[in-house]
Amino acid sequence: MLSPRAAAPAAPPREIPNRRAIISKAKLMEELDALIEEHGTGDKVRPHVIACLRGALTRGRAEVRDRFEQGGSGEECVRQNCYLADRLIRTLAAFTLNHIFPSANPTLGEQFDIVATGGYGRGELAPFSDIDLLFLLPYKRTPRVEQVVEYMLYVLWDLGLKVGHAVRSVDDCIRQSKADVTIRTAILESRYLWGPRKLFQELKKRFDKDVVAGSGQEFVEAKLAERDGRHQKLGDSRYVLEPNLKDGKGGLRDLQTLFWIGKYLYRADDADELVGKHVLLPEEAQRFAKAQNFLWTARCHLHYLTGRMEDRLTFDVQSEIGARMGYTDHAGTKGVERFMKHYFLVAKDVGDLTRIFCAALEAESKRPPKFNILRLAALTRRKDIDGFVLDGERLNVRDDKQFREQPIDMIRLFHVAQLNDLDIHPNALRSITRSLSALGPKVRNDPEANRLFLEMLTGPKDPELALRRMNEAGVLARFVPDFGRVVAQMQYDMYHVFTVDEHTLFAIGILHKIEQGELADELPLSSEVIHKVVSRRALYVAVLLHDIAKGRGGDHSVLGARVAEKLCPRLGLTAEETETVAWLVRWHLAMSQVAFKRDLEDEKTARDFVALVQSPERLRLLLVLTVADIRAVGPQRWNNWKATLLRELYNRSEEIMSGGLSVAGRERRIQAAQAALREELADFEPAETDTHLTLGYPAYWLSFDTDTLGRHARLIRSAERDQRPLTVETRVDRGRAITEVTIYATDHHGLFSRLAGALAASGADIVDAKIFTMTNGMALDVFSVQDAAVGGAFEGGDKLAKLSVTIERVLAGQLKPLQELATRRSPMTSRTRVFHVPPRVLIDNAASTTHTVIEVNGRDRAGLLYDVTRALSNLSLQISSAKIATYGEKAIDVFYVKDVFGLKVTHDSKLAQIRERLLHALADPAGEPPLQAPAPAVRRSRPVDAAD
Repeated sequence: MLSPRAAAPAAPPREIPNRRAIISKAKLMEELDALIEEHGTGDKVRPHVIACLRGALTRGRAEVRDRFEQGGSGEECVRQNCYLADRLIRTLAAFTLNHIFPSANPTLGEQFDIVATGGYGRGELAPFSDIDLLFLLPYKRTPRVEQVVEYMLYVLWDLGLKVGHAVRSVDDCIRQSKADVTIRTAILESRYLWGPRKLFQELKKRFDKDVVAGSGQEFVEAKLAERDGRHQKLGDSRYVLEPNLKDGKGGLRDLQTLFWIGKYLYRADDADELVGKHVLLPEEAQRFAKAQNFLWTARCHLHYLTGRMEDRLTFDVQSEIGARMGYTDHAGTKGVERFMKHYFLVAKDVGDLTRIFCAALEAESKRPPKFNILRLAALTRRKDIDGFVLDGERLNVRDDKQFREQPIDMIRLFHVAQLNDLDIHPNALRSITRSLSALGPKVRNDPEANRLFLEMLTGPKDPELALRRMNEAGVLARFVPDFGRVVAQMQYDMYHVFTVDEHTLFAIGILHKIEQGELADELPLSSEVIHKVVSRRALYVAVLLHDIAKGRGGDHSVLGARVAEKLCPRLGLTAEETETVAWLVRWHLAMSQVAFKRDLEDEKTARDFVALVQSPERLRLLLVLTVADIRAVGPQRWNNWKATLLRELYNRSEEIMSGGLSVAGRERRIQAAQAALREELADFEPAETDTHLTLGYPAYWLSFDTDTLGRHARLIRSAERDQRPLTVETRVDRGRAITEVTIYATDHHGLFSRLAGALAASGADIVDAKIFTMTNGMALDVFSVQDAAVGGAFEGGDKLAKLSVTIERVLAGQLKPLQELATRRSPMTSRTRVFHVPPRVLIDNAASTTHTVIEVNGRDRAGLLYDVTRALSNLSLQISSAKIATYGEKAIDVFYVKDVFGLKVTHDSKLAQIRERLLHALADPAGEPPLQAPAPAVRRSRPVDAAD
């Protein structure tokens, strides 16, 4: 029988229907009593006890899971899991004391309470979360108490439960909670489980008196600092595309921080009690409840799906969890994108509400001002600042009706805050939340409102902070409804790191930093060019709108340009500025597409780009917009290699616009390059220099700077003197984050493919390739590679030596790349495999005057480039140059090719064959079949590809 002292446990926070179906205390105790009668109380009974409890745990978990998967909520699931654990632990405690270590008259020192702490103490237990227990003693431990605690813990561990525990006296708890905020928080949310209850009541009483009293401000500051540190560790953004449901910004831990503070200061156990204390409004408490239930539901699905304690919502689980929560494909949007958008909106709600709540507490605590005292005093002497009052160091409304009566002030508030470098009072943010419905068409079309907004965006002060505040408060989405459509809009791939709205705000901040010169060392060209820009307002508006049409089911560049044409006049831009913004939005991807996917040494590439851009002003605008856009995609998305390609395209385009790059101009550039090389080769005999200058075709001399041409000349002279059939030279260029691999070898069909295979087998990713056949029949191929494992330059003595040996063995036929890669290829991770990248082949005969340009898209994997180039070689195509790029899980490779006669490929049957073979090469060797090849898509005219 259960001990009388455990017969009246604390009531559950809300009634759980049919609790006995989860676990029956009476039935379980009967089973344990029967085991004692059959096996006695010795060691023989222990495995039977564990088996009995494990059966109850397994049945209870199955019942809770079944209820949840039949449509239960996350809150119900965590409460039911908590109820199951409560009953199991209480039953085990009673059994242990009644049968294993019985005592007719336990002394005072042998009496103890069991207390739940942590999330378990709050009454929340996710399916695979830890159970935290506190064994609360009157003073020091006794042998019998130690035996009981040890027995119980080992049984719980044998059941497979993850149990964290502490054994402390009341004095220990008080002393340690004063010194450690983590322990203080655990005591704060502790919950009685089992025992006489006297010790637990004493702990709560002393905790309130000796620890909590008078320490509210200290606790609030500690928890806010803890929250900020946690956010920094996880990226300090609630809009990362693989969020942490528990510890991420806008996650469950932020809600718990609110409840900790509320409980500490107001003795409130939930959001409803905070309403009663006038800390939260009823609608705010309701938003919290909805947010908490959504997050708990997603987290429980995540635990059940992965079969372990897991909090990170990674790409490989998002689709399945979205489907389980009822999100289906709809109106051109994937179900997973709809699910993740809801998640980000919930995270935004959590962020809004916790910030308002914590800021209100901070304001109440009368903390000293953070701002310059003299400046603040000067501001305080004024009765108001442009229609608002200064409350402490924050801008506040005059009264609660201000935004309802004057909705334009919802825009003006952020303008005044930006102008005066002031924070915004939580009361003003609350007032905005209650008044958002008043921000309608009348305000959107108000010239003054639009003037204020445009000044915030394009003024001298940092626009990112002002716009971010507006976005957090929901004002930006109401004032610019098209922007509201991309708030929390995710992009389901591994390249983009943030939601569309977060990416846009980052891009605006980067643009401001470029203009202020803060990124001059990293972005020297953009930092110089931006000060030559005439259409400055157009540039800032274009950055705001460049992705505004994403998620609408069409080309977001084309659709975004239409949005710009309608919105810009409303904002107050002139017709000329509107045209510029619309053009920038329409072609905001053009510069990166050309720089990263076209041969910049091909004269037609630069000329086609200039024909699109048309003016130096647009060239400058597009460069800065492109750089800000790429830099804002996410960490490591911008690198020196991309900077080099953009700079090269910019300079070539500028040269054409200024009258350069004519046929005569090209000849002059070649002559100038060769003259500079003569000076560089001072150690050569004149006859040696003359001979070397006959080796390169015109394109070669324009493809490299003088230093590189000099290195090539010395490499070739050395190879020819020693009559070496193969020479490999490597040079690490940390400035561009690449390693340059120069190969001088006897030219033969399929050489590029073999070299690509050798580099892949060595663990090197090719990011660019320049391929030349010299007039002496030798090939001079220059590969820019990065380390496939860690990114950045491929370096290290052992790695570079092995790379040279691998190239030599492959070219000698001693090593087959296909076999080597087959043994080295690791299966795709589930995170990569979850993304479907349709294999695509585009053939363009208008992009170059001399070559057929072939672009292939597919899911990236080790050896993909080798498979593709091998297919091209087997088709008897000559690869003249290649542009290699990877965007997350997607590989985009472009090849300039000729047929066996050195001509473009034009025959329809040959083009169809090329497409079919390449689609087969792009297919996943692990089993994903290639798509059926429709009729070949051959571009006869050359628009700039703007697809993202």
